[in-house]
Amino acid sequence: MADSFPRQKARTRNFTLGAPRSFQISADGRRIVFLRSPAGDDPATGLWVFHTADGRERCVVDPHDLLGAGAADAHSPEEQARRERARETAGGIVSYSIDADAHRAVFVQGGRLFLAELEEGGLRELPVPTPVFDPRLAPSGDRVAFVHDRALYALELTGSEPLRLAGEDDPAVSWGLAEFVAAEEMERGRGYWWSPGGEALMATRVDESAVEELWIAGPVDPAAPARAVRYPRAGTPNARVEVHLLRLPACTPTRVTWEDSAYPYLAAAHWDEQGPMIAVQSRDQRRLLTLAVDPASGQASPLADQTDPDWMDLFPGVPRRLSCARLVTVGGHGDVPAVLVDGRPVTPSDLEIREVLDVSANRILFTASREPTQTHVFSWEADAGVRRLTVEPGLHTAVTGGEHTLIGSAGLDHAGTLWTLGSHRFESRAEKPLVTPDVRLLALGVHELRAGLLLPSGHEPGRRLPVLLDPYGGPHFQRVARARNLWLESQWLADQGFAVLVCDGRGTPGRGRDWARAVRGDLAGPPLEDQVEALEAAAAEIPELDLARVAIRGWSFGGYLSALAVLRRPDVFHAAVAGAPVTDWRLYDTHYTERYLGTEPAGADRDAYERSSILTDAASLHRPLLVIHGLADDNVLVAHTLQLSQRLTESGRLHSVLPLSGITHMTPQELVAENLLKLQVEFLHQVLSEPQ
Repeated sequence: MADSFPRQKARTRNFTLGAPRSFQISADGRRIVFLRSPAGDDPATGLWVFHTADGRERCVVDPHDLLGAGAADAHSPEEQARRERARETAGGIVSYSIDADAHRAVFVQGGRLFLAELEEGGLRELPVPTPVFDPRLAPSGDRVAFVHDRALYALELTGSEPLRLAGEDDPAVSWGLAEFVAAEEMERGRGYWWSPGGEALMATRVDESAVEELWIAGPVDPAAPARAVRYPRAGTPNARVEVHLLRLPACTPTRVTWEDSAYPYLAAAHWDEQGPMIAVQSRDQRRLLTLAVDPASGQASPLADQTDPDWMDLFPGVPRRLSCARLVTVGGHGDVPAVLVDGRPVTPSDLEIREVLDVSANRILFTASREPTQTHVFSWEADAGVRRLTVEPGLHTAVTGGEHTLIGSAGLDHAGTLWTLGSHRFESRAEKPLVTPDVRLLALGVHELRAGLLLPSGHEPGRRLPVLLDPYGGPHFQRVARARNLWLESQWLADQGFAVLVCDGRGTPGRGRDWARAVRGDLAGPPLEDQVEALEAAAAEIPELDLARVAIRGWSFGGYLSALAVLRRPDVFHAAVAGAPVTDWRLYDTHYTERYLGTEPAGADRDAYERSSILTDAASLHRPLLVIHGLADDNVLVAHTLQLSQRLTESGRLHSVLPLSGITHMTPQELVAENLLKLQVEFLHQVLSEPQ
C-alpha cells in the first residue's frame, strides 16, 4: 500500500527520527556528544561522538546491540512519566549524562545502567539495583548518581557497592525526583544536582501525601486495575518540596532553609564554583526569589527578589553566575523580558529574551527575537555588549562548550533543524516529508495577528474553499514561525480541499509582556476573539475563503479553543474537532492554571474560572462537534471530555466522542496517529459538504 503523509508522519514520529539532537559539548571543546537513530523510521536512538580536531564522527553505542543482548526497552513508572512530560516519542537511548570533559557517558536501557567510555571506547553495565532512573555523572567522571524506587543512590566507578544516599519507605515521598508541576510546567525535569567537585549533591525531597490521588482506568480491559496518580488540581494542595545537601560518603541530609510557606515552588536549582543556589516562587507566582545556599549549613540568603503584578515568567537557563560572581537572571525591561546582570538589563528594550542557553566565565549565550516569527542566537560580554550570531530568517538555537558554538537552524527553505559547527554540518537521516508547505505569512487585523495561510497545492485562483482554522492559540507555544516542519500537517490538511489558517493570538509568546498578559483572568475571551479577527481579516484579503463553511480543530489548548469556538461563536464556526480539550480549568494543574486565573477557584477567583470554562456553554451547542481524548491522559484528564459530554447529553445536544484506549496526551502510536488525521478530515468533509 502506497505511503501517505499521515502514515509517514506517524512512522517517523513527526520527522524527528534520524535527526541529530540532544547535543552536549565537552568543557575543553574536543568532543561533541549527541543522539541520532540510524534512519528516519528507526526509533532506536544511538549515542554518537564527534571529534572537533579531525571532524571524525562515530557511533559509540548502538541500542540494537543492547536490545539484542536482552536489555528489553521497558520503562519504569518514573521513566514513563518523564517521557510523557518531555513529549519523548523515540526509543533506544533518549537521554544521557556526561562528565565535564566528555570522557564518559551514562544512560539507561531497559531499566539497566550502562557506562560508555567515549575516548577509549568500551561499554559496560554497572552493578546497581534496577530499574534505574535519571543517572547523572559527577563532573569529575568518577561517580554516578541515580534514582531507584524513589530513593537517591551514588556509585563509585572504581567498583564499590552503590550507596543509598537518601530514601524513605513512605510511597508518597521521593528523593531526587521532580514533582509533576515542575516537570510539566516549570521545565525542571530533574531533582538533584552535583557539586562541581563531585563530593556532594543537592537533592529534592518531595512529599506528595497532601496531593489528591486520582485514578486513570483502562476500561477496554475491565480486568486491568486502575492506575493512581498524584495530580494537583487548581486550588488544591501541591506537593511539598524540600531541598537537602548530601555530602559523600556520610550523606546525612542538611536541609536548605527558606520561607517555603511563602515560596512553595522550587523553580530552578544550580551548583557552580561559587556554591549552590536555588530559585523559589510564590504560590500566586508574582514573586521569584533567588537564593545563595551555604554548602555547609544549608542557610539560604537572597541574591535577587523579583516581582510582577500578574506573574513572574520562568526562563530556562537562569539563575546563573558569571565567574566574577555577578548574578544572571531574566526580568522585565519595559514591555519585554531582558537579560539582567546583578539586576540591571544588558539587552536592548526591543529585544525579547526567549531562553538563556549558557552562562560561561564571562559570556552569556541566549535566544531572543524582535519579530515573533523568528528567534535568533545572541551573545553578551561585558566588553563587547550584545552580538547577534545568526542571520538567516528562521528559528535558531545553540549549544556551546570550550571555544565552540554549535548552531541549530530551522527555516522555511529546508526541512527540520540543521546543526552546523563552522563548515561542518551534522548529517540528518530524517525522511524527506511527502508534502512541501507553501505558506503565506500574514499580519492580520488591528492586532497585526501573526498568521499563516495555506491553500491546496495547485489551487486554481478564484475557486471558493471551506476554511479550516488550525490553532494552538494558548500560552507558551507558537504555531506561526519561519520553520518548515511547523507547517507540514497544515499543508496536508489544505491539500484535502481546505484553506487552512493558523493564527497566534494574544497570550502566545513573542509579542511582549502586555500581549502575554491579555489572558489574565480570562483564557477564553481574547484567544477566541483573535481567531475571529484573523479569519475575517484574511477573508477580506483572500476572496477564496468561504465564510459560510468554517471549521476549527486543535489539540490540548487548541482543542479547548476549538470547542469554545463552536459553543460561543456558532455564527462564525460551523464545526469543530476538539482534541484532549480542557473543559473546566478547575480540573487542570495548579502551576499553569493559577498563573492565569488565580489561586482560589471557589472563592475570590471564581468569576475568572467561570468565564474560562466551557461546561456552562453546553446547552448552546448546535454545530457539529467531534471530541477526541486519550483515556490514559495524565495531563489533561479524560474527565474533561466526559464532563462536557455529560453536560451536552443533559442538554439534548448531539455530539461525537472518540475515545482512544491506552493513549496519553501524546499519540505516538503509529496506527492511532495516522488514522486520527484521516478521521478528522472525513468528519470535516461530511459536516462542511454544504453551507451550514
